[in-house]
Amino acid sequence: MAERIGSEKLSREDGYLYFLGKDGYVWRTPMKTNSRGRKGKMGSEKIKREKGFLYFIDKSGYVARAKMNRKGRR
Repeated sequence: MAERIGSEKLSREDGYLYFLGKDGYVWRTPMKTNSRGRKGKMGSEKIKREKGFLYFIDKSGYVARAKMNRKGRR
């Protein structure tokens, strides 16, 4: 089960891929079908990453994390 980490709600647009960058901020980049889009930083909240978790943007628009299943590896 995923737990919500971020407190800032992000609005999504069609044609963009959203991800948590290495710097801790949420970024968006245009998909291949979106030729006019530009890459850019979304929001102002910085997220501190921890090892062993997968970070993503949930359906509600908040940053969430889930424990990674490593199949016996640490």
